[in-house]
Amino acid sequence: MMGAGKIEQFQKRWQQSKYVEGLLYATGFGGFVYLLTHNIFFGILGLLLAAGIAFWVLKPWKISSENVVGYIDAHVPQAGFSSGLLLLPTEELSDLSKLQQYRVAEQLQPVLSKLRPPHNLFKAELVMFGLILLGLAGGFILTKFGNISDGSPSTNDQVTFAPKDSISTSTETPELTETIINIQYPSYTRKSNVTTSVPNIKAVEGSKVTWNLEFEGNVRQVEMDFMGERIGFRKIQARYTLTKTLETSGFYSFTFKDADGNDYVSDLYSLEMITDEPPVVQIEGLDNYTYFEFEDDKRLMLNTSITDDFGIDDAYIIATVSKGSGESVKFREETVRFDRAISKGRKSIQLKQPINLDALKMDPGDELYFYVEAIDQKTPTANIARSETYFAVIRDTITDEFAVEGNLGVDLMPDYFRSQRQLIIDTEKLIADRPNISEKDFKFRSNELGFDQKQLRLKYGQFMGDESEMQAAPGQVSSTENEETDDHSGAEGEEEDLLEGYSHKHDNENEHNLVEEHSPEGGEEEDPLHDYLHNHSDPEESTLFEKSLKAKLRDALNIMWDAELHLRLYEPEKSLPYQYDALKIIQDIKNSARIYVHRIGFDPPPIKEESRLSGDIEGITNYDKQEEFQYNRPFASTRTSIARLELLILDKKEFTDEDSSLFEEAGNELAPKAIQEPLKYLKVLQGLRDLQKETNRTKENYEVVQKNLLSVLPEVEDNPMKRTKYQDEINLLYLKELGVYE
Repeated sequence: MMGAGKIEQFQKRWQQSKYVEGLLYATGFGGFVYLLTHNIFFGILGLLLAAGIAFWVLKPWKISSENVVGYIDAHVPQAGFSSGLLLLPTEELSDLSKLQQYRVAEQLQPVLSKLRPPHNLFKAELVMFGLILLGLAGGFILTKFGNISDGSPSTNDQVTFAPKDSISTSTETPELTETIINIQYPSYTRKSNVTTSVPNIKAVEGSKVTWNLEFEGNVRQVEMDFMGERIGFRKIQARYTLTKTLETSGFYSFTFKDADGNDYVSDLYSLEMITDEPPVVQIEGLDNYTYFEFEDDKRLMLNTSITDDFGIDDAYIIATVSKGSGESVKFREETVRFDRAISKGRKSIQLKQPINLDALKMDPGDELYFYVEAIDQKTPTANIARSETYFAVIRDTITDEFAVEGNLGVDLMPDYFRSQRQLIIDTEKLIADRPNISEKDFKFRSNELGFDQKQLRLKYGQFMGDESEMQAAPGQVSSTENEETDDHSGAEGEEEDLLEGYSHKHDNENEHNLVEEHSPEGGEEEDPLHDYLHNHSDPEESTLFEKSLKAKLRDALNIMWDAELHLRLYEPEKSLPYQYDALKIIQDIKNSARIYVHRIGFDPPPIKEESRLSGDIEGITNYDKQEEFQYNRPFASTRTSIARLELLILDKKEFTDEDSSLFEEAGNELAPKAIQEPLKYLKVLQGLRDLQKETNRTKENYEVVQKNLLSVLPEVEDNPMKRTKYQDEINLLYLKELGVYE
């Protein structure tokens, strides 16, 4: 269609201008909300809300080709009100219409590229800047005259103390006048120190946090309660100082004693640790498996991308060369440095490195396993990460390749299949080492084993030809060798077996191809191995038909999926049975090409017909397995506390000492969760703690604490139990017939 492309381009430019117009309105409104409230969340929310409203009003997606044609006909005289012909197929037009279509296309060709779609971008820009200026003015007025802070509350609002009991004192309560918190990040992060008065702290692992408190009044002792650990402050002149290295997330509070010995405690505050993540290593543009012929140029180009949250210290290539096969296999590991020097401290680098297999002294039949390892600058112990493992193989020029799956022997299996046994050994070692290593190291090693299992599975799949149906797997015979099949029919019209030249027959006397077949002169010659081989046609002596090789390989592949899954989920105990199953299948395949020897030993006499089915079965009972499960309901005290709070809300019960103990136990149950997510559980723990004070035992506080407990309570896990009642009539009838239900 002549000129249709130009109309589509004009339509897209029109739609894009409408989208930009809507974004300008949304940006202005979002900036206005942020400058007015000094809250980034409200600003983003206003931006999204305004964008939705603007797009709904402008509806840029509804600008159709008909709208474009109408606009062009109305504003471009060269169109001659015939631009709609450009959207119609030429073969559907008359000769006159074709002529008009060609004329309009020629005239609009230079015009449409310069024609501007209708828009109000200038108006949208004015509105955006106007809203931003209005937000600046409104924020300034509210801050100056409305006594609204800029998001950093005063010290007195941040840290407040309350007496631990309701005993009144004759002396005046000391007042916290100044709170200064200094955060010193580790030097390798290259982050500047931070000074704040906000007690809720979020910092990088290994940071040094220093609290400086200054009181007005007589204070005897100041301590920090960090999840049950009491840490005392040092008094330096008029300030109380405490320095702590951030090693874990949690929550804390301050306590102090006045001159009369009365205890005061602050609210709970969060201390959240940001973990230094290991580097992310990715290799781009390289297949997991690369195969070289002997005469090929055996070079690989390694394009590596490495990123880290704080900085990279070093990176290198770990290359392992495998020589030989079977029990004589040998491994040689080398560390290959990149030609380009690593810029220490950079958060992102791109590295290229050629790998020459000849330089690694690899011969035909050798295999190369390599990956990239990166180290960050974390101190004192750096994080180490690695990429996935890649493989390069030089095909062996003297190894016979298999032709048909039924003839695969033990020596034709890829050598890397045998590494499943090593995976089992490493998994068992990981399970044994779990009590002696950290949770982080355990998950890292389990994930690395998952990587290795994945590589084994991928090579398994490529061995079957899963990577590409059009690309034959290594060692696979092309199916184009015998194309002329019409000329090979038998003398009596029977279809020729295409596998006759490759597979042994299980339906004749020479099923294992151990001797040559030839016709004797005086009749049929007796098979010399008849006394040693079993006859597959004899149902009493034949074995069950084995699965085909491809089916067995598929079973192993599926099992490896499950083994990898549990390793990725940090469950090596559950992965180990699948690994054993995969190894068993591989061993069965290796042992498939064996000679079946005739059964020897004692053959019992046949049972007499009159003795069949005449035995006594009254003493035979069904197999019954019983196993007891001990079910411990999680968060039992927390759930009991919720029920107890409901009674307190309804004024059916009064607060007792048992309630104090119950709420304390509920806090202890939630404390481990609060260490991982302090912000989520902080209000809950603070509410339970406030109930210890008589002044806070009100209906409103009960409702707030109950609501917070319900919000963090996990779902109840399934409890396996025996059903004793069956309500369905069909089930009742079935069980009655079985005699198991009365």
